[in-house]
Amino acid sequence: MIYIKPITHVMARDKNTAFFGHPVALSSLFATEMWERFSYYGMRALLVLFLTATYATGGFGMSELEAFTVYGIFTGLVYVTPIIGGILADKILGQRKAIYIGGITMAIGQFTLAASSMAVDGDLEWRRMIFYAGLGILILGNGFFKPNISTIVGELYDNNDPRKDGGFTIFYMGINLGAFLSPLIAGTLGEQVAWHWGFMAAGTGMVIGTIWFYVRSHTLGNLGMPPKVKTERNRLAIKDWGGILIYVAVLVGAVYAFIFGWDAIPEDIGDWTINIVAILGGGYLLYSIFKGTKGKTEWSRVGVILILAVANIFFWSGFEQAGSTFNIFARDNTNRMIGNFEIAASAFQGINAISIFIFAPIFTYLWSWLDKRRANPNTPMKFAIGMLLMSTGFVVMAIANGYTKDGNLVSPLWLVLVYLIHTWGELCLSPIGLSMVTKLSPAKLVSTMMGVWMGSFAIGNFVASQMKAISLNLEQSLGREIQVFWFIAIETFIAALILIAISPFLSKMMKGIK
Repeated sequence: MIYIKPITHVMARDKNTAFFGHPVALSSLFATEMWERFSYYGMRALLVLFLTATYATGGFGMSELEAFTVYGIFTGLVYVTPIIGGILADKILGQRKAIYIGGITMAIGQFTLAASSMAVDGDLEWRRMIFYAGLGILILGNGFFKPNISTIVGELYDNNDPRKDGGFTIFYMGINLGAFLSPLIAGTLGEQVAWHWGFMAAGTGMVIGTIWFYVRSHTLGNLGMPPKVKTERNRLAIKDWGGILIYVAVLVGAVYAFIFGWDAIPEDIGDWTINIVAILGGGYLLYSIFKGTKGKTEWSRVGVILILAVANIFFWSGFEQAGSTFNIFARDNTNRMIGNFEIAASAFQGINAISIFIFAPIFTYLWSWLDKRRANPNTPMKFAIGMLLMSTGFVVMAIANGYTKDGNLVSPLWLVLVYLIHTWGELCLSPIGLSMVTKLSPAKLVSTMMGVWMGSFAIGNFVASQMKAISLNLEQSLGREIQVFWFIAIETFIAALILIAISPFLSKMMKGIK
Protein backbone atom coordinates (compact mmCIF):
# COMPACT_ATOMS: atom_id res chain seq x y z
CA MET A 1 0.00 0.00 0.00
CA ILE A 2 2.93 2.29 0.45
CA TYR A 3 5.23 1.75 -2.46
CA ILE A 4 2.95 1.99 -5.45
CA LYS A 5 1.15 4.76 -7.28
CA PRO A 6 -2.64 4.39 -7.34
CA ILE A 7 -3.69 2.36 -10.36
CA THR A 8 -6.19 3.84 -12.73
CA HIS A 9 -8.44 0.79 -13.17
CA VAL A 10 -11.83 1.28 -11.62
CA MET A 11 -14.41 -1.17 -10.38
CA ALA A 12 -17.93 -0.59 -9.12
CA ARG A 13 -17.13 0.34 -5.54
CA ASP A 14 -20.31 1.64 -4.04
CA LYS A 15 -22.89 -0.87 -5.28
CA ASN A 16 -21.50 -3.99 -3.64
CA THR A 17 -21.71 -3.79 0.15
CA ALA A 18 -22.12 -7.48 0.93
CA PHE A 19 -19.34 -7.69 3.53
CA PHE A 20 -20.43 -5.75 6.63
CA GLY A 21 -21.29 -2.78 4.46
CA HIS A 22 -18.02 -3.05 2.53
CA PRO A 23 -17.21 -4.44 -0.94
CA VAL A 24 -17.33 -8.23 -0.99
CA ALA A 25 -13.79 -8.19 -2.38
CA LEU A 26 -12.64 -7.14 1.08
CA SER A 27 -13.59 -10.59 2.39
CA SER A 28 -11.38 -12.16 -0.27
CA LEU A 29 -8.41 -10.00 0.68
CA PHE A 30 -9.11 -10.39 4.41
CA ALA A 31 -8.83 -14.18 4.27
CA THR A 32 -5.85 -14.15 1.89
CA GLU A 33 -3.88 -11.86 4.21
CA MET A 34 -4.96 -13.84 7.28
CA TRP A 35 -3.44 -17.03 5.84
CA GLU A 36 -0.30 -15.24 4.71
CA ARG A 37 0.22 -13.85 8.22
CA PHE A 38 -0.54 -17.31 9.64
CA SER A 39 2.31 -18.58 7.49
CA TYR A 40 4.78 -15.82 8.39
CA TYR A 41 4.11 -15.62 12.13
CA GLY A 42 4.04 -19.40 12.48
CA MET A 43 7.57 -19.58 11.09
CA ARG A 44 8.68 -16.51 13.07
CA ALA A 45 7.45 -18.03 16.33
CA LEU A 46 9.52 -21.16 15.75
CA LEU A 47 12.70 -19.73 14.25
CA VAL A 48 14.89 -19.09 17.33
CA LEU A 49 13.60 -22.16 19.15
CA PHE A 50 14.35 -24.29 16.09
CA LEU A 51 17.83 -22.87 15.61
CA THR A 52 18.81 -23.47 19.25
CA ALA A 53 17.33 -26.99 19.36
CA THR A 54 19.79 -29.89 19.27
CA TYR A 55 20.91 -31.43 16.01
CA ALA A 56 19.41 -34.78 17.04
CA THR A 57 15.92 -33.25 17.28
CA GLY A 58 16.17 -31.60 13.86
CA GLY A 59 17.52 -28.21 14.97
CA PHE A 60 20.99 -26.73 14.49
CA GLY A 61 22.26 -26.46 18.05
CA MET A 62 23.16 -22.78 17.61
CA SER A 63 24.03 -20.54 20.54
CA GLU A 64 21.40 -18.00 21.51
CA LEU A 65 23.47 -15.10 20.16
CA GLU A 66 23.99 -16.78 16.79
CA ALA A 67 20.29 -17.65 16.54
CA PHE A 68 19.32 -14.08 17.46
CA THR A 69 21.53 -12.73 14.67
CA VAL A 70 19.93 -15.02 12.07
CA TYR A 71 16.49 -13.97 13.34
CA GLY A 72 17.43 -10.28 13.17
CA ILE A 73 18.81 -10.45 9.64
CA PHE A 74 15.72 -12.31 8.43
CA THR A 75 13.14 -10.02 10.05
CA GLY A 76 15.13 -6.98 8.93
CA LEU A 77 15.28 -7.98 5.27
CA VAL A 78 11.56 -8.74 5.32
CA TYR A 79 11.04 -4.95 5.53
CA VAL A 80 13.44 -4.19 2.67
CA THR A 81 12.28 -6.42 -0.19
CA PRO A 82 8.71 -4.97 -0.41
CA ILE A 83 10.25 -1.83 -1.90
CA ILE A 84 11.46 -3.90 -4.88
CA GLY A 85 8.24 -5.92 -5.14
CA GLY A 86 6.15 -2.76 -5.10
CA ILE A 87 8.15 -1.12 -7.89
CA LEU A 88 7.93 -4.22 -10.10
CA ALA A 89 4.18 -4.48 -9.53
CA ASP A 90 3.73 -0.82 -10.38
CA LYS A 91 5.83 -0.83 -13.53
CA ILE A 92 5.52 -4.36 -14.95
CA LEU A 93 3.46 -6.98 -13.14
CA GLY A 94 0.39 -5.45 -11.57
CA GLN A 95 -0.57 -6.28 -8.01
CA ARG A 96 -2.42 -9.50 -8.78
CA LYS A 97 0.47 -11.26 -10.49
CA ALA A 98 2.86 -10.06 -7.78
CA ILE A 99 0.63 -11.57 -5.09
CA TYR A 100 0.58 -14.96 -6.84
CA ILE A 101 4.36 -14.84 -7.30
CA GLY A 102 4.84 -13.98 -3.63
CA GLY A 103 2.37 -16.56 -2.32
CA ILE A 104 3.78 -19.47 -4.33
CA THR A 105 7.36 -18.46 -3.54
CA MET A 106 6.70 -18.18 0.20
CA ALA A 107 5.00 -21.58 0.28
CA ILE A 108 8.12 -23.07 -1.35
CA GLY A 109 10.24 -21.31 1.27
CA GLN A 110 8.25 -22.78 4.16
CA PHE A 111 8.44 -26.29 2.74
CA THR A 112 12.17 -25.81 2.19
CA LEU A 113 12.56 -24.96 5.90
CA ALA A 114 10.61 -28.12 6.72
CA ALA A 115 13.00 -30.14 4.54
CA SER A 116 16.00 -28.71 6.41
CA SER A 117 14.68 -30.13 9.69
CA MET A 118 13.73 -33.56 8.39
CA ALA A 119 17.13 -34.92 7.32
CA VAL A 120 18.37 -35.44 10.90
CA ASP A 121 20.94 -38.00 9.79
CA GLY A 122 22.07 -35.91 6.81
CA ASP A 123 25.12 -33.74 6.38
CA LEU A 124 24.91 -30.68 8.67
CA GLU A 125 26.34 -28.26 6.10
CA TRP A 126 23.89 -29.45 3.48
CA ARG A 127 21.03 -28.95 5.94
CA ARG A 128 22.28 -25.44 6.70
CA MET A 129 22.33 -24.63 3.00
CA ILE A 130 18.74 -25.84 2.62
CA PHE A 131 17.70 -23.82 5.68
CA TYR A 132 19.27 -20.55 4.52
CA ALA A 133 17.78 -21.10 1.07
CA GLY A 134 14.36 -21.40 2.69
CA LEU A 135 14.82 -18.11 4.53
CA GLY A 136 16.02 -16.36 1.37
CA ILE A 137 13.07 -17.65 -0.62
CA LEU A 138 10.68 -16.42 2.09
CA ILE A 139 12.30 -12.96 2.09
CA LEU A 140 11.91 -12.55 -1.67
CA GLY A 141 8.38 -13.95 -1.70
CA ASN A 142 7.32 -11.57 1.05
CA GLY A 143 8.65 -8.65 -1.01
CA PHE A 144 6.23 -9.47 -3.82
CA PHE A 145 3.22 -10.28 -1.65
CA LYS A 146 3.17 -7.86 1.27
CA PRO A 147 2.90 -4.37 -0.31
CA ASN A 148 0.56 -5.34 -3.11
CA ILE A 149 -2.38 -6.90 -1.33
CA SER A 150 -2.70 -3.75 0.80
CA THR A 151 -2.66 -1.66 -2.36
CA ILE A 152 -5.72 -3.51 -3.69
CA VAL A 153 -7.54 -2.92 -0.39
CA GLY A 154 -7.04 0.82 -0.88
CA GLU A 155 -8.29 0.62 -4.46
CA LEU A 156 -11.64 -0.82 -3.32
CA TYR A 157 -12.64 2.67 -2.19
CA ASP A 158 -12.60 6.18 -3.54
CA ASN A 159 -10.32 8.48 -1.56
CA ASN A 160 -13.32 10.33 -0.11
CA ASP A 161 -15.23 7.16 0.79
CA PRO A 162 -15.86 7.31 4.57
CA ARG A 163 -15.70 3.50 4.69
CA LYS A 164 -12.02 3.42 3.69
CA ASP A 165 -10.55 3.64 7.20
CA GLY A 166 -13.02 1.04 8.41
CA GLY A 167 -12.06 -1.24 5.53
CA PHE A 168 -8.41 -1.11 6.49
CA THR A 169 -9.38 -1.76 10.11
CA ILE A 170 -11.21 -4.94 9.08
CA PHE A 171 -8.23 -5.93 6.93
CA TYR A 172 -5.87 -5.28 9.88
CA MET A 173 -8.00 -7.60 12.00
CA GLY A 174 -7.39 -10.33 9.44
CA ILE A 175 -3.66 -9.78 9.89
CA ASN A 176 -3.93 -10.17 13.64
CA LEU A 177 -6.24 -13.17 13.41
CA GLY A 178 -3.57 -14.99 11.43
CA ALA A 179 -0.86 -13.77 13.82
CA PHE A 180 -2.88 -15.07 16.80
CA LEU A 181 -3.67 -18.52 15.40
CA SER A 182 -0.25 -19.34 13.93
CA PRO A 183 1.80 -19.60 17.17
CA LEU A 184 -0.95 -21.76 18.67
CA ILE A 185 -1.09 -24.16 15.72
CA ALA A 186 2.22 -24.05 13.84
CA GLY A 187 4.17 -23.25 17.01
CA THR A 188 2.67 -26.11 19.00
CA LEU A 189 3.13 -28.59 16.13
CA GLY A 190 6.75 -27.55 15.69
CA GLU A 191 7.70 -27.65 19.36
CA GLN A 192 5.70 -30.60 20.59
CA VAL A 193 5.42 -32.88 17.54
CA ALA A 194 8.31 -32.18 15.14
CA TRP A 195 9.87 -29.02 13.75
CA HIS A 196 9.02 -29.89 10.18
CA TRP A 197 5.33 -30.20 11.04
CA GLY A 198 5.35 -26.61 12.25
CA PHE A 199 6.97 -25.33 9.05
CA MET A 200 4.69 -27.52 6.93
CA ALA A 201 1.66 -26.06 8.72
CA ALA A 202 2.96 -22.58 7.89
CA GLY A 203 3.51 -23.59 4.26
CA THR A 204 0.06 -25.13 4.05
CA GLY A 205 -1.43 -21.87 5.32
CA MET A 206 0.31 -20.01 2.50
CA VAL A 207 -1.00 -22.50 -0.07
CA ILE A 208 -4.55 -22.10 1.27
CA GLY A 209 -4.24 -18.32 1.11
CA THR A 210 -2.99 -18.37 -2.49
CA ILE A 211 -5.72 -20.77 -3.62
CA TRP A 212 -8.35 -18.67 -1.86
CA PHE A 213 -7.08 -15.56 -3.65
CA TYR A 214 -7.39 -17.38 -7.00
CA VAL A 215 -10.87 -18.79 -6.32
CA ARG A 216 -12.16 -15.40 -5.15
CA SER A 217 -10.33 -13.29 -7.73
CA HIS A 218 -13.59 -12.66 -9.61
CA THR A 219 -14.72 -10.44 -6.71
CA LEU A 220 -11.89 -7.98 -7.46
CA GLY A 221 -13.23 -6.92 -10.83
CA ASN A 222 -10.25 -5.61 -12.80
CA LEU A 223 -8.29 -4.30 -9.82
CA GLY A 224 -4.64 -5.34 -9.62
CA MET A 225 -4.39 -6.41 -13.25
CA PRO A 226 -1.09 -5.80 -15.09
CA PRO A 227 -0.49 -2.28 -16.42
CA LYS A 228 -1.83 -1.46 -19.88
CA VAL A 229 -4.30 -4.36 -20.01
CA LYS A 230 -7.77 -3.74 -21.34
CA THR A 231 -10.08 -2.44 -18.65
CA GLU A 232 -12.72 -5.10 -19.33
CA ARG A 233 -10.33 -7.93 -18.39
CA ASN A 234 -10.68 -9.25 -14.86
CA ARG A 235 -8.89 -12.61 -15.18
CA LEU A 236 -5.25 -13.37 -15.83
CA ALA A 237 -4.49 -14.97 -19.19
CA ILE A 238 -2.69 -18.30 -19.57
CA LYS A 239 0.47 -16.46 -20.65
CA ASP A 240 0.31 -14.49 -17.40
CA TRP A 241 0.47 -17.73 -15.44
CA GLY A 242 3.46 -18.79 -17.46
CA GLY A 243 5.16 -15.54 -16.49
CA ILE A 244 4.24 -16.06 -12.83
CA LEU A 245 5.88 -19.49 -12.77
CA ILE A 246 8.95 -18.12 -14.53
CA TYR A 247 9.28 -15.43 -11.87
CA VAL A 248 8.94 -18.03 -9.11
CA ALA A 249 11.58 -20.24 -10.72
CA VAL A 250 13.94 -17.29 -11.16
CA LEU A 251 13.51 -16.19 -7.55
CA VAL A 252 14.12 -19.67 -6.15
CA GLY A 253 17.03 -20.24 -8.53
CA ALA A 254 18.53 -16.87 -7.64
CA VAL A 255 18.56 -17.75 -3.95
CA TYR A 256 20.38 -21.05 -4.55
CA ALA A 257 22.78 -19.39 -6.98
CA PHE A 258 23.54 -16.71 -4.41
CA ILE A 259 24.19 -19.28 -1.66
CA PHE A 260 26.50 -21.41 -3.80
CA GLY A 261 28.19 -18.37 -5.32
CA TRP A 262 28.66 -16.66 -1.95
CA ASP A 263 30.65 -19.61 -0.62
CA ALA A 264 32.98 -19.31 -3.60
CA ILE A 265 33.62 -15.58 -3.05
CA PRO A 266 36.52 -14.59 -0.75
CA GLU A 267 35.25 -13.17 2.55
CA ASP A 268 36.78 -9.72 1.96
CA ILE A 269 35.08 -9.37 -1.42
CA GLY A 270 31.77 -10.45 0.10
CA ASP A 271 32.03 -7.82 2.83
CA TRP A 272 32.91 -5.15 0.28
CA THR A 273 29.94 -6.17 -1.87
CA ILE A 274 27.53 -5.78 1.05
CA ASN A 275 29.01 -2.40 1.96
CA ILE A 276 28.82 -1.13 -1.62
CA VAL A 277 25.19 -2.21 -2.01
CA ALA A 278 24.29 -0.56 1.31
CA ILE A 279 26.07 2.67 0.35
CA LEU A 280 24.47 2.80 -3.09
CA GLY A 281 21.02 2.12 -1.64
CA GLY A 282 21.43 4.75 1.08
CA GLY A 283 22.86 7.20 -1.44
CA TYR A 284 19.90 6.70 -3.76
CA LEU A 285 17.45 7.42 -0.92
CA LEU A 286 19.33 10.56 0.11
CA TYR A 287 19.49 11.76 -3.50
CA SER A 288 15.75 11.12 -3.95
CA ILE A 289 14.94 13.05 -0.77
CA PHE A 290 17.22 15.95 -1.75
CA LYS A 291 15.80 16.12 -5.26
CA GLY A 292 12.14 15.82 -4.25
CA THR A 293 12.07 18.17 -1.25
CA LYS A 294 11.45 21.84 -1.97
CA GLY A 295 11.28 24.81 0.39
CA LYS A 296 11.67 25.27 4.13
CA THR A 297 8.28 23.81 5.00
CA GLU A 298 8.87 20.51 3.21
CA TRP A 299 12.42 20.22 4.58
CA SER A 300 11.14 20.88 8.10
CA ARG A 301 8.51 18.15 7.82
CA VAL A 302 10.99 15.68 6.29
CA GLY A 303 13.27 16.41 9.23
CA VAL A 304 10.53 15.29 11.62
CA ILE A 305 10.14 12.00 9.75
CA LEU A 306 13.90 11.34 9.92
CA ILE A 307 14.10 12.14 13.65
CA LEU A 308 11.12 9.95 14.50
CA ALA A 309 12.55 7.19 12.29
CA VAL A 310 15.52 7.08 14.67
CA ALA A 311 13.09 6.83 17.60
CA ASN A 312 11.31 4.05 15.74
CA ILE A 313 14.56 2.04 15.69
CA PHE A 314 14.78 2.23 19.48
CA PHE A 315 11.18 1.10 19.87
CA TRP A 316 11.41 -1.92 17.59
CA SER A 317 14.78 -2.96 18.97
CA GLY A 318 12.83 -3.60 22.15
CA PHE A 319 9.54 -4.81 20.71
CA GLU A 320 11.18 -7.49 18.56
CA GLN A 321 12.62 -9.24 21.60
CA ALA A 322 9.36 -11.19 21.28
CA GLY A 323 10.91 -13.66 18.85
CA SER A 324 14.32 -13.84 20.54
CA THR A 325 14.93 -13.27 24.28
CA PHE A 326 11.23 -13.50 25.19
CA ASN A 327 10.95 -16.78 23.31
CA ILE A 328 13.91 -18.22 25.19
CA PHE A 329 12.53 -16.89 28.50
CA ALA A 330 9.19 -18.59 27.79
CA ARG A 331 10.97 -21.86 27.02
CA ASP A 332 13.47 -21.94 29.90
CA ASN A 333 12.14 -19.74 32.71
CA THR A 334 8.35 -19.93 32.57
CA ASN A 335 6.08 -22.51 34.18
CA ARG A 336 4.06 -23.55 31.15
CA MET A 337 2.19 -26.46 32.72
CA ILE A 338 -1.57 -26.36 33.24
CA GLY A 339 -2.30 -29.68 34.89
CA ASN A 340 -0.87 -32.25 32.51
CA PHE A 341 -0.95 -29.88 29.53
CA GLU A 342 2.15 -27.95 28.49
CA ILE A 343 1.76 -24.59 26.74
CA ALA A 344 4.16 -24.22 23.81
CA ALA A 345 6.72 -21.47 24.37
CA SER A 346 5.96 -19.97 20.97
CA ALA A 347 2.24 -19.69 21.81
CA PHE A 348 2.91 -16.61 23.95
CA GLN A 349 3.62 -14.62 20.79
CA GLY A 350 -0.08 -14.73 20.00
CA ILE A 351 -0.82 -12.47 22.99
CA ASN A 352 0.17 -9.37 21.02
CA ALA A 353 -2.27 -10.15 18.22
CA ILE A 354 -5.25 -10.81 20.47
CA SER A 355 -4.40 -7.67 22.45
CA ILE A 356 -4.50 -5.66 19.22
CA PHE A 357 -7.98 -7.05 18.59
CA ILE A 358 -9.16 -5.92 22.01
CA PHE A 359 -7.42 -2.58 22.42
CA ALA A 360 -7.15 -1.09 18.90
CA PRO A 361 -10.79 0.12 18.94
CA ILE A 362 -10.30 1.46 22.49
CA PHE A 363 -7.23 3.48 21.50
CA THR A 364 -9.02 4.78 18.39
CA TYR A 365 -11.86 6.00 20.60
CA LEU A 366 -9.40 7.40 23.14
CA TRP A 367 -7.63 9.63 20.58
CA SER A 368 -11.00 10.91 19.30
CA TRP A 369 -12.23 11.55 22.85
CA LEU A 370 -9.06 13.48 23.73
CA ASP A 371 -9.20 15.40 20.46
CA LYS A 372 -12.70 16.68 21.21
CA ARG A 373 -11.36 18.00 24.51
CA ARG A 374 -8.29 19.49 22.84
CA ALA A 375 -6.10 17.16 24.89
CA ASN A 376 -4.96 14.80 22.12
CA PRO A 377 -1.15 14.45 22.33
CA ASN A 378 0.80 15.48 19.24
CA THR A 379 2.55 12.80 17.18
CA PRO A 380 6.00 13.13 18.85
CA MET A 381 4.38 12.93 22.30
CA LYS A 382 2.48 9.78 21.30
CA PHE A 383 5.83 8.32 20.26
CA ALA A 384 7.20 9.24 23.69
CA ILE A 385 4.25 7.56 25.42
CA GLY A 386 4.83 4.44 23.34
CA MET A 387 8.49 4.46 24.34
CA LEU A 388 7.61 4.87 28.03
CA LEU A 389 5.29 1.86 27.79
CA MET A 390 8.08 -0.10 26.11
CA SER A 391 10.42 0.78 28.99
CA THR A 392 7.77 -0.16 31.56
CA GLY A 393 7.30 -3.56 29.94
CA PHE A 394 11.02 -4.25 30.21
CA VAL A 395 11.05 -3.21 33.87
CA VAL A 396 8.38 -5.86 34.47
CA MET A 397 10.42 -8.35 32.43
CA ALA A 398 13.60 -7.57 34.39
CA ILE A 399 11.79 -8.11 37.69
CA ALA A 400 10.41 -11.44 36.45
CA ASN A 401 13.89 -12.46 35.32
CA GLY A 402 15.22 -11.69 38.81
CA TYR A 403 12.96 -14.38 40.27
CA THR A 404 14.58 -17.02 38.04
CA LYS A 405 18.12 -16.60 39.43
CA ASP A 406 18.02 -19.86 41.42
CA GLY A 407 16.46 -21.87 38.62
CA ASN A 408 12.90 -21.03 39.61
CA LEU A 409 10.13 -20.91 37.03
CA VAL A 410 7.84 -17.87 37.02
CA SER A 411 4.15 -17.61 36.28
CA PRO A 412 3.22 -17.15 32.61
CA LEU A 413 1.22 -14.09 33.69
CA TRP A 414 4.50 -12.13 33.77
CA LEU A 415 4.90 -12.61 30.02
CA VAL A 416 1.22 -11.91 29.44
CA LEU A 417 1.57 -8.57 31.25
CA VAL A 418 4.72 -7.62 29.33
CA TYR A 419 3.15 -8.39 25.95
CA LEU A 420 0.05 -6.43 26.96
CA ILE A 421 2.04 -3.33 27.94
CA HIS A 422 4.11 -3.52 24.76
CA THR A 423 0.93 -3.79 22.68
CA TRP A 424 -0.29 -0.54 24.23
CA GLY A 425 3.04 1.01 23.27
CA GLU A 426 2.69 -0.30 19.73
CA LEU A 427 -0.76 1.26 19.40
CA CYS A 428 0.67 4.62 20.47
CA LEU A 429 3.45 4.47 17.90
CA SER A 430 3.05 2.11 14.94
CA PRO A 431 -0.23 3.24 13.30
CA ILE A 432 0.54 6.83 14.29
CA GLY A 433 3.90 6.61 12.52
CA LEU A 434 2.42 5.32 9.26
CA SER A 435 -0.16 8.10 9.27
CA MET A 436 2.54 10.66 10.09
CA VAL A 437 4.68 9.68 7.09
CA THR A 438 1.78 10.04 4.65
CA LYS A 439 0.91 13.47 6.10
CA LEU A 440 4.40 15.00 6.31
CA SER A 441 6.02 13.65 3.14
CA PRO A 442 6.23 15.89 0.04
CA ALA A 443 3.65 14.78 -2.51
CA LYS A 444 6.25 13.27 -4.83
CA LEU A 445 8.15 11.55 -2.02
CA VAL A 446 5.51 9.57 -0.13
CA SER A 447 6.76 6.20 -1.38
CA THR A 448 10.40 7.16 -0.84
CA MET A 449 9.80 8.38 2.71
CA MET A 450 7.76 5.28 3.46
CA GLY A 451 10.75 3.30 2.23
CA VAL A 452 12.89 5.22 4.74
CA TRP A 453 10.32 4.44 7.43
CA MET A 454 10.35 0.73 6.57
CA GLY A 455 14.13 0.92 6.68
CA SER A 456 13.92 2.01 10.31
CA PHE A 457 11.90 -1.15 11.01
CA ALA A 458 14.59 -3.21 9.32
CA ILE A 459 17.37 -1.61 11.38
CA GLY A 460 15.30 -1.95 14.55
CA ASN A 461 14.79 -5.66 13.94
CA PHE A 462 18.50 -6.25 13.44
CA VAL A 463 19.46 -4.14 16.48
CA ALA A 464 16.94 -6.19 18.50
CA SER A 465 18.85 -9.34 17.62
CA GLN A 466 22.08 -7.80 18.90
CA MET A 467 20.80 -6.41 22.22
CA LYS A 468 21.95 -9.37 24.29
CA ALA A 469 25.37 -9.32 22.65
CA ILE A 470 25.62 -5.56 23.32
CA SER A 471 24.76 -6.08 27.00
CA LEU A 472 27.37 -8.85 27.30
CA ASN A 473 30.03 -6.61 25.73
CA LEU A 474 29.15 -3.88 28.23
CA GLU A 475 29.52 -6.40 31.03
CA GLN A 476 33.07 -7.14 29.91
CA SER A 477 33.93 -3.47 29.50
CA LEU A 478 32.48 -2.31 32.83
CA GLY A 479 33.29 -5.39 34.85
CA ARG A 480 29.78 -5.70 36.23
CA GLU A 481 26.59 -7.54 35.30
CA ILE A 482 24.41 -5.80 32.71
CA GLN A 483 21.08 -7.60 32.54
CA VAL A 484 19.67 -7.26 29.00
CA PHE A 485 16.10 -6.46 30.10
CA TRP A 486 17.25 -3.67 32.45
CA PHE A 487 19.54 -2.38 29.70
CA ILE A 488 16.66 -2.08 27.22
CA ALA A 489 14.38 -0.58 29.89
CA ILE A 490 16.92 2.17 30.59
CA GLU A 491 17.81 3.02 26.99
CA THR A 492 14.15 3.20 25.91
CA PHE A 493 13.36 5.35 28.96
CA ILE A 494 16.15 7.77 28.01
CA ALA A 495 14.85 7.87 24.42
CA ALA A 496 11.37 8.66 25.76
CA LEU A 497 12.70 11.54 27.87
CA ILE A 498 14.51 12.98 24.85
CA LEU A 499 11.30 12.78 22.79
CA ILE A 500 9.32 14.50 25.53
CA ALA A 501 11.91 17.28 25.67
CA ILE A 502 11.97 17.91 21.92
CA SER A 503 8.29 17.24 21.14
CA PRO A 504 7.37 20.98 21.21
CA PHE A 505 10.11 21.69 18.66
CA LEU A 506 9.09 18.73 16.48
CA SER A 507 5.47 19.85 16.65
CA LYS A 508 6.49 23.28 15.33
CA MET A 509 8.57 21.62 12.60
CA MET A 510 5.44 19.83 11.38
CA LYS A 511 4.17 23.23 10.16
CA GLY A 512 0.50 22.89 11.04
CA ILE A 513 0.19 19.12 10.48
CA LYS A 514 -1.21 17.33 13.53
